[in-house]
Amino acid sequence: MKKLIDFDGLFDEKLAEYIRRNPKKYTEKQWENVIPKLYRQFGDTYVAVAGATPKQYYAEMSDEELAETLERHFAEGVPVPDFLCREIETRGCSDALVRLLSSREEEILTLAVNLAGSSEKAFPAYFDLLTSDVNDDIKEAVCEQLKGGADAAKERALALYAEGKEREMMLEILSRCKQRDDRIYDLLLDAFRTGDEIPMHASYLAAYGDERALPVLLEYIDRDDINFLEFRELKYAIEALGGEYNTPRDFSADPYFQEICAQSRMPVDPDKKSDA
Repeated sequence: MKKLIDFDGLFDEKLAEYIRRNPKKYTEKQWENVIPKLYRQFGDTYVAVAGATPKQYYAEMSDEELAETLERHFAEGVPVPDFLCREIETRGCSDALVRLLSSREEEILTLAVNLAGSSEKAFPAYFDLLTSDVNDDIKEAVCEQLKGGADAAKERALALYAEGKEREMMLEILSRCKQRDDRIYDLLLDAFRTGDEIPMHASYLAAYGDERALPVLLEYIDRDDINFLEFRELKYAIEALGGEYNTPRDFSADPYFQEICAQSRMPVDPDKKSDA
């Protein structure tokens, strides 16, 4: 195993020296653009302590060595260089990277999810994370990756929904499927009809894109008991599915409408009609 090298620390030292020698070469705003370019150049610069450039140093490692090195960076409190992450990313979703998805360290998990992306190889581990006790931020990140490959994740999402596990996230994933499936449509429509979160469930129907949902959405938007937020999401869903709703509605007394007006510094006119 190669030694752990703080490439970011070495770059910071070189950068400090460069700035000291060129104090007036760039404005503060210009430095913001120059520093990333210098960092990229540093990736191709020979570093004596490594016996290679930062990019070469990691390119010579096996997949398992890269994963172990990443873990050591976190364990020893050494900043993770972007060169290490980019090398892992270019290898694709390796078995070693999938192994990192079983880590209990939240920082490692978050980075591993970002590096694995929407690779189907990571999906079994992703679903394990969704049904485990990891924090909500990690679950949200995992959900985003599964949405990117929703058709491949469909069967597992349907199975977990049937088991009553993370049902809202399963619906969110299923709503991104491109291939039409009546099982998905029926679940999304049933959730919309029976659930309390009308805006969220309407957004799932809009994302799924099945125009058969239009009559139900049009029925709901015409109800007198919906609030402004529900109305707005329903109208968006209807338009996303190719429909229209142009009936004037008055939400001047609606607290959500008033709050939005206040936040946007718009005066609330009680006599004004809103068709959003």
